[in-house]
This record gives sequence, structure tokens and C-alpha cells, in this order.
Amino acid sequence: MASSSEMKSDGEDEARDEEEVEHFDDFTLASSWERFISEIEAICRQWTADAPKNLLKKGAVQLEFSTDLFKVKSELKDITKSYCMEYYFKTNHDVKVVDWNSISHDLQLCFGVKEFLVIAPQSASGVVLDAPEASKLLSAVAIALSNCSSLWPAFVPVHDPSRKAYIGIQNMGTVFTRRFEADHIGSQVPVKLMHLEGLYELFVSKFAYSALDISVHIFKVHFTMKLTYRTLPYDDDNEDVERADADAAQAAENPDADTHNRTQWDDDCPWSEWYSAEDPVKGFELIAMWSEKMVESSLEMAELENSSPHEAEKWILCPKFSPNLSDGSRGNRVGFPSQLCLLIDALDMSFKAQFMEDFVSVENSGSDNLKTSVVIPPPTVIDRLLKELFHNGVQLPDFSDGEHKTSRAIKGAPLESLFAQFCLHSLWFGNCNIRAIAVIWIEFVREVRWCWEESQPLPRMPANGSIDLSTCLIHQKLHMLSICIEMKRQANEEYQDCLGSSDQSSFLEEDEIDTEDSSIMRMPNEHLDGKRDSSALPDGLQGSVKTVSRFNTKPEDIMVSTEPKPLDCTRKGSAGAVGTMKLLKTYQSMHKPFTQDAPLMTEDMHEERLQAVEAFGDSFNFSAQLEKEILSSDMSAFKAANPEAVFEDFIRWHSPGDWENDGMKESGSSESLSTDGSKDDWPPKGRLSQRMSENGNMWRKIWNDAPALPASEQKPLLDPNREGEKILHYLETLRPHQLLEQMVCTAFRASADTLNQTSYGGLKQMATKLDQLYITMASVLKRLQANCLSTGSESIEDLRRLCGVFEHVEKLLTLAASLHRKFLQAPRLSEAIFSDYYNFYLPRMGTGSRGSNVQKEFDKKQQVRVHERPVVSNMFTPPTANQSWRKVLSMGNLLNGHEPVLREIIFSLRDSVSGNHYAARTPSVHQHDIETYRMYICGTSNDLRVALSITSCD
Repeated sequence: MASSSEMKSDGEDEARDEEEVEHFDDFTLASSWERFISEIEAICRQWTADAPKNLLKKGAVQLEFSTDLFKVKSELKDITKSYCMEYYFKTNHDVKVVDWNSISHDLQLCFGVKEFLVIAPQSASGVVLDAPEASKLLSAVAIALSNCSSLWPAFVPVHDPSRKAYIGIQNMGTVFTRRFEADHIGSQVPVKLMHLEGLYELFVSKFAYSALDISVHIFKVHFTMKLTYRTLPYDDDNEDVERADADAAQAAENPDADTHNRTQWDDDCPWSEWYSAEDPVKGFELIAMWSEKMVESSLEMAELENSSPHEAEKWILCPKFSPNLSDGSRGNRVGFPSQLCLLIDALDMSFKAQFMEDFVSVENSGSDNLKTSVVIPPPTVIDRLLKELFHNGVQLPDFSDGEHKTSRAIKGAPLESLFAQFCLHSLWFGNCNIRAIAVIWIEFVREVRWCWEESQPLPRMPANGSIDLSTCLIHQKLHMLSICIEMKRQANEEYQDCLGSSDQSSFLEEDEIDTEDSSIMRMPNEHLDGKRDSSALPDGLQGSVKTVSRFNTKPEDIMVSTEPKPLDCTRKGSAGAVGTMKLLKTYQSMHKPFTQDAPLMTEDMHEERLQAVEAFGDSFNFSAQLEKEILSSDMSAFKAANPEAVFEDFIRWHSPGDWENDGMKESGSSESLSTDGSKDDWPPKGRLSQRMSENGNMWRKIWNDAPALPASEQKPLLDPNREGEKILHYLETLRPHQLLEQMVCTAFRASADTLNQTSYGGLKQMATKLDQLYITMASVLKRLQANCLSTGSESIEDLRRLCGVFEHVEKLLTLAASLHRKFLQAPRLSEAIFSDYYNFYLPRMGTGSRGSNVQKEFDKKQQVRVHERPVVSNMFTPPTANQSWRKVLSMGNLLNGHEPVLREIIFSLRDSVSGNHYAARTPSVHQHDIETYRMYICGTSNDLRVALSITSCD
């Protein structure tokens, strides 16, 4: 039996034998260079076998600038160096080799290839600096690709990295081979190569036999060109220089002119009253393309250089946006959202004190945050703010102007109202901290009290109308206070008029008074609402008054009574007869009285009344008690208008449902009862309802106690002095968190209504986003009405998130307004550009899909139609002398004085392979021309890059 040690040794020998087999040295790979070629070949075979679909599954990386170009990479090791080989491939093989519209890799543009390999050393520079090493490396790749029958072109970066130089090779089969070379000139570009003629001769020199052939021989060269123009930036130093020139010229013409008031791009936008926004559109790039054409001489190139960009076959417009537009973390953007966030911080701090006065003094606040971060502007700023609120806005605006259709769903104040303007000013007062708000609120209430005490109208508030209960309580209180001020002012004026009339009457002679017509003394007086009472004559005497002079008649001559007994009382405060209805006791026409309007009530007054109803129950007596003042006023007015009326008459007019007819039905308008022949059926057979017939009925008791007074002589149902003082007490003792809650709702609503007034054309996505913003605000801000907030609650965090949503909408709206202004004559372009950016920005708003495929840079372009070219061309304003002093106009194809910032040209020469002894014998080869020479030229007047590819048969 074998021992365990022997068994162990036998196992080790077997493992050693397997290891020797796995690392068997193939002596056909005699050198490290050949081993390196084999390693490259193995990787290329694996990539070829996987194909693009499997490579994508194995983790191929998509390039950031392209949506259809991917790459995979693998590391290689030579004896002394490590290399990285990358394979670039496209999933869509139908795209042309050169497509100016698509965003391509640098090597694709240079050499016109679709898929390719790049092998480079893993070093800091990433290039091969030694020329023999570069040739050896490229040869190794070429042999490996030939062994695996691959037609991929391969490139090696060489020279200095700034030159972007490459050498490359491609095996095109058993016959043809393409060689590539690219280099870059960074300075001192020869003058000849700045023009199209010289570039054409440079290309021809690569295949012409001698320099003489260039001028005398005709070469059929294919040519295509792409020119890129760039507008002057709107908010950079160039614009400052231009403005400085304009200011200097204006100062020279008019020394007294104010040159500091520069015109901003958004001066006529609704938000410019509060802040100046950065123009999100920094400029435009215009790409003018000349499609492929045949050129036979350098003279044609010279003529082409003198042509206008308007002659190009295609214009492509690419906007350049501010980085702050898509990246909220960059820059310090100031707008409504930033200030609303500060207001929410103030709301969070407002729970730490009982009264606003407690925040004025830092020592009393007891908060270290207030001592370190608060800023209170000087008194001059406070005075200016109060002046804008109370003196510059006296005229009453239309609250419906600029209001969104769903704005009323947010319980705030209308945009142009006094409290809404106070909230908007508070956003920009200091840094919108709780102390600054407390200071300005106290001064605000003082100004309101001054208006009350001096009977001055409240600015931006209506002095009549009903109270809108859909608004915040402070706005309701200010509205009622404005009405009270107006009533108080009218009472003062009437009192002064009474004093003046009494003084005036003392000068009248007694006999003049006696000769006055007694009927004139009973003329109806004017109602509070400007309506006049009807005639004070009894019903039976109406229509029988003679037309006589008021100075020579007596009362008995005027009246011709048809009644057996004249009335002892005088009718007052009548608004006319109520159809054909008659009084029950006297058979006289019933008159409708002028009545006082129901007293106005704010939301908290309604709540108090509802609480009282819940406390006392739903009894009819209590309902009558609640309406006692109104009911008593109506009864007094009815008695004055109908002196012979009884309680049943009032019920028939005021509450017809409580009068039950047994016989003939009365009609107030349709049926007419004649006076003659109808008294036999009088009085009508009817009775009061059961509830009105009960003993101790509250209505009858009020009727018995109500005096006969017209509405004009009654005490007003609304006591302006009492209600005004109650409102001021409310404002002066308002809890800080209650004030801040209403300020937050109003500030959000007013800010959104301000932005809603922006003119942005027919952009449907923008209108949809605004609608969604209002719905979101209404949902989030609704929680503030429940009075259940506390410091640090979840609702505070929801409000902060709402500010983020508001910021996204504000950014898009700013962009929409900027594009609309720039493309007033070409609205299709503004709509198309905004739609592209909206789709690009949507994932950043939290409403789209997030992931690693979110595009980082906006690169969408729009094709310009022929009728839109003048609009785009006008954006390229001719540069001034100061703006172009550094530039030497050395290139052609100028656009309004602008030379191209980039010129890209592709020359190509195609030859037929028929008759060539190297050519393949298959018919397909004879049917196509081969691009034997291709040159890509890219650059400006200061630099030049040239990439050349040559196809040969050796």
C-alpha cells in the first residue's frame, strides 16, 4: 500500500507536467516581436468574432459626443512597454463615410473611415515619440490584421500631443493598401495656405509629376467645404468694448447724458423689475456647407473663395448656451427661486418667537443664527421701499391682468395687490431673513395705520366690491380696511356737507322757506349706492299730480285724492312698486324698498359664525338671531317704503315661501289686478307658514321693534370704525409663522404670475410646464392653510423641493423668452431649438429617466431654410474696430465682415482600376472607382491641420 507522502509527490508531478504542457513554448514564435503580433492578432480575432452586438453586451463604452460610436479596449505588453489598443465601431453602417451633419470622431473626419483601431503607449503623453518605434508598432498591427483577414485601418499617434499627428495603414485586400498621415501647424501658416487656391495646389502636388503640371494640366478633383461662423458673444468683453464705444460717442455728443444706464437683453421682460437674468443664449454657430463638386483648376478655387456664404447649399445653426443653464451647481444664479428659498428659511425661523417685534432686536431673539447671518438694510432703503408701495402705486390695477387660469387655486394675493407687492419687495429686501422681514412688516403696518387715521385710500386695493375668500387672509383684511376707509371718508364728507348746508340755510329768509312747495320737502333723498328713492306720494295719489309750478301752488292744489281717507304717513326709500302686489290692509301697491347690502365678512369672520352655529345648533330662532341686524334693517326699510304694511306683507315680499295662498295666486309681474271690481275678493285667502305662526317667533318680534326708517337714514350694518380698528389689531398682533405662511403662498403665486406674463411665442412645452408648475404649487402650498407647520417639518423640505421645480421652469422660460426675441421673424427656428433643448434638459428636471446615458453637452443643430437665412444673417452684426483689431482678415467667404472661425475642406481624387495589372479580376472591382488620394484640411488663418490618405497597389 503506497504511503501518503508518495501519493502527494505523485500529484505534484502530475500538476507540474500539466503546467509544462500549458506553457509549452512554440519555437515558431522565435522573437518577442512575433509574440507581440500574435497577441494583437488574438485580440482582433476575438473582437471580429463578437461583432458589435456582443461587444455592446460585454461593456463597450459609448463616446460622449456621439450617439452611434462605441469603443472597446485591451492592454498589450511588449518587453519594455505597455500599450493600449482601442477598437472604435459604429452600430449603424448605413451612415456615409463623411457626413457633415453628424458628430464624428477626429480620425473619421480626417481619413474618412468608419471603424478603426488606435494603438498607443500607456504613458503620460499617450503618443509614440520615436519614429522607428512608431513604424515598428504600426507594422506589427498591420501584420496581425492581415493574418486575421481584417480590413480595419489602424493608427498610431506620433510626435507631440498638441500636433494631433497620426500615421496609419489599412489593408484593403490582396491588391490595395492605404497609408495615412496627419499633422498640424500651430503657427506661422504660409500665406499661400490661407487661401483655397493654395490649398488646392497643395493637394495636387501630392500626385502631380512636377510643379509645371499643376498650372497646365487639368485635374478632376472632388471638393467639398464646410465653413463655421460664430456670432460675437452677447455678454463678454467684446460687448463691453462695444458698449464703451457707444457710451463714449454718446458722451461726446451729449456730455449731460447718463451713460451708466446700459440696456440689458431682458429690460422689457416682466422679471426685470426685480432682477436681471443672464442671457442663456451666449451665441450661435452657423455652418455653411458646399456639397461635393468637381474642380479642375486653381482659378475655380479663387472664384469660390470670393463667393458669399449665402451661395452655400446648406446652412446649419447650432446655439451656444450658458453652462449655468444645464448645470445648476455652476455660478450663483439669482432669481425668484433663490429668494423663495431664503423666504422658506425665514418661515422655518418664524416659529421661534411670538411676535414680529421679537425679531427686531437680536438680543431678544435668542438665536445665534440671527446674530451671524442677518442683514438689515439702512433706513434709506426702507423709505424707498415704502415709497414704492404706498406712493408710487396709488392707481388701482386690474387684478386679472397676467393671472394664470389656475392661479386662484393658490391661496395668496393677486399679483398687483398691496400685499403681493409687499411680498415681492421682501424677497429682495436685505437677504430676505426673518429680521429684515420683521422690520419691513412693522413699517408696513405703520403706513397702513397712517392711511386709516388720515382717511387716505390704500394703494393697490379696491375700495368697494365683495371680499374674495379665495385669497389669503391678510389680503382680505386689507380689502375690508380699504372699504372701511372709503366709508369713513364718505361719512366725513357728508358731515362737512351738513355743516356747510346748515351755515348756508341761516342766510335764507323765513318767508322764502314758507313759500316752498311742501311736495318738494318730501322729495326722495339719495341712497348710499347713488340710487334715488321713489316718490313720497301715497299710492292712490300717484298719477294724479298736476304739472304746476313749484313756487305758486299749495299742497292741497297738487293732490287730488281718490282714497276716502288720506294717509297720515309719508312713503320713504321706495324703489318702485312690486308688480301688482297689494298691501293686505289698505289695498295699496306694495313698494320695494332700498335696502342695505349685507355686511362684508372675511374668512375668519365666516369661521367664527360657523363655530357659533355649531355651538347653538340649527334652530330657526338662532338663524334669525344671527341675521337680526340685516333682518331688522330690511324690515325698517320695508316699513318706510310701505307705511301701512303689516308683518304678513313683509313675509310675502321677503320670504314668499313662508306665505301659503289658499285662493287666487298673486303674481308680481305677469298677472295684473285691476282696482275696480276686485275689492270684493280682498283680502286674499292666505296665511303664514307654520314656522312664522309660532308663538314667540323671532321675526315678528324684530318686526315689532323695527322703526320705519329708509336705508339712507339707518345706521350702517358695517361699522367702519370698529372693523377698521379690529383689522389693524389683527395686523399688529399677527403671529410670525402666520405671516410667513401667507407670505410664502403669496410670493410663490406672485412670482409665477410675473413669469407667466413673459412673451415666449407658441412654445407648447413651455405652456405645459407652466400649467404643471401651478398645479404643483397649489398641491404643496395647500398644506400651509392647515396651520399644522412646525420648525423642521417635512412640509418645509417639500417647499424647498418646490423651489427646485420652480428654478427648472424659470430657466426654461428664460431660454424661451431669449429665443423668441431673437427669432421673431423665424418662429420655426425658435420652436425647434427650444424643443431640442427641452428634450435634452428633461432628465435633469427629475421627470425623465436618469442614468449613465444622460447627455452632458447639448449638441443639436437645426437646418436653416432659405427664407430664414436673412434672419440668421442679421445676427452676425458687423464687428467694430475695437472688436476686430486683433484679427487679420486673411480668409475669404466673409459673412457681414466675419471670417470663418473654422474652415474644413476635403479634396479627393478617384481613379479607375480597369486595365491595372494589380487589379482583381472580378467584375465588381471594374465597376467602381477607387479614392486614390484624399486630403482633409482644417484650420483658420492662425493654424492648419492636414490629413492625407493615399491608396497604392504595392
